[in-house]
Amino acid sequence: KRELQELFDYADQRVAHARERGRKGWLTALRDAAALKTGYAFGLRRRELVMLDLADFGANPHAPEFGDYGVVYVRWGKASKGSPPKRRSVLTVYPWSARVLRQWAGQFRGLFDHAAQGGGALWPSERSPRVALEKISGRFAEYRDALGLSDSVSLHSLRHSYITHLIEDGYDPLFVQQQVGHCYASTTALYTSVSSDFRNRTLRAALDRSIQAALGGSAARGEGER
Repeated sequence: KRELQELFDYADQRVAHARERGRKGWLTALRDAAALKTGYAFGLRRRELVMLDLADFGANPHAPEFGDYGVVYVRWGKASKGSPPKRRSVLTVYPWSARVLRQWAGQFRGLFDHAAQGGGALWPSERSPRVALEKISGRFAEYRDALGLSDSVSLHSLRHSYITHLIEDGYDPLFVQQQVGHCYASTTALYTSVSSDFRNRTLRAALDRSIQAALGGSAARGEGER
């Protein structure tokens, strides 16, 4: 989580530095920062992220605090062999992600010519209605290298982190599986790499429960300290 926060902070700093210097690239840097955050916040695959449209978001009546960004309807999910792309809905779980999307879509996306002309892509570019997947992946790699992270870390690692962090935060494994569109729980398990701190907390909680249960049983039998 520390590395993830450093990545997002660095992305924001690059935007701020570009704007302060009056550089033209600040808007694309802002787009890419918002895209990286969105990819993590919803556990999206790379293609799913790039293919998002404005119309793919909606309200969740059970979480009205997220407004119009309470759920994202993924239309370009990974397909089975010979089948069309799988669709799924992903519920918003991080309040900050709705704020990122609201700010991007409401204040900055329209500054791209293609968006101003009525294009529906969430992530437009200067030259085309929709940014290329390689552009977002390249931006991630640039920031990863600048932060000294392992070159084995890729844009897809944000999806792994999303799954891991939801499990660590106590979300039901079936909920996580449905969020990321896995057919089998075993597939979700392959993505999960919980931290040593989480494992230690889990162990400590289990030991504490065992001790309390033992003490409770002893007290019920009248075997407590005298």
